[in-house]
Amino acid sequence: MRILLAVILLSALGWSGYWYFGAQAVERGLSTWLDQRADEGWIAEYASLDTAGFPNRFDTTITELELADPETGVAWSAPFFQILQLSYKPHHVIAVWPDAQLVSTPNQNIEVASEVFRGSIEFVPGPALALSETTVELGALTLVSSADWTGALETGQLSLRTTPAAVNSYDVYFAARNLTLPERIRRMAAQSDLVGDVAETLAVTATVRFTAPWDRRAIEVARPQVTHIDLDLAQGTWGELDLRFAGALEVDALGVPTGEITVKATNWREMLALAQRADLVSPNLAPLIEGGLNMVARLSGNPESIDAPLVFSDGNVSLGGLLPLGPAPLIVLR
Repeated sequence: MRILLAVILLSALGWSGYWYFGAQAVERGLSTWLDQRADEGWIAEYASLDTAGFPNRFDTTITELELADPETGVAWSAPFFQILQLSYKPHHVIAVWPDAQLVSTPNQNIEVASEVFRGSIEFVPGPALALSETTVELGALTLVSSADWTGALETGQLSLRTTPAAVNSYDVYFAARNLTLPERIRRMAAQSDLVGDVAETLAVTATVRFTAPWDRRAIEVARPQVTHIDLDLAQGTWGELDLRFAGALEVDALGVPTGEITVKATNWREMLALAQRADLVSPNLAPLIEGGLNMVARLSGNPESIDAPLVFSDGNVSLGGLLPLGPAPLIVLR
């Protein structure tokens, strides 16, 4: 009996020691990382950094956190941020964001409020902390911008995982339901019988290849850049308007895409009218665009729908090879 008690006592002491040193390692690793960012010229400030959760968890809370990257001008501040880990599975963490936070760019400040904002993140074991897979859940999310726009969604989910048997490639899935669009667009939509104030769904399924893996260097040094996109489906549904995209693009070192993305648009005339009311299309160009879209729709077989490729070539994009749309957008991650 005494031997059994001794074994139990030694095991408890051993596990307590493991938890204590593990908690210290977690805190030391995070504080060292923040100090290194400050040494590189970042703003990296916080009020406290503490780990709790004995005996089976390392639950770390950072309070009054402020991060700002001087090279990109992107900053983030939050009253707290939590990283939750099982002590016996340190490469799988749960990240918890607060119900209010601030994201800043060189162009605007965005206040983010939410009822749910948490993510499950699994890393490949090793010091590089390469991403294996992650799922972020959003609930009752609202965005308020200093650039005079607001938006919201009822629920959302973003998932990424490494593509099997591929290098620096990730399967991406995003879905959002019941999106409240900026007020200017809602005012324009009020003039239409086909849409309401809320867009019902937005969903994207794709595989994206990058120049490097998404690991700690993606934050510390530079963001990996996109080299290839296989877009299985991007779909937006807003009332009786339905817009879908699918196709593939190659992206060069400057971010210029080349390839074809098929677009399917139901009730395209109303989409164009909404774009005009929202000042997204110049009144001078609207008749030319409508004429081109009408031609493409007739070739698709249904005058109210468009089924044609967006052709990305030589830095420009056209619809169906018939309607030039202008310079192709650059795909560059800052």
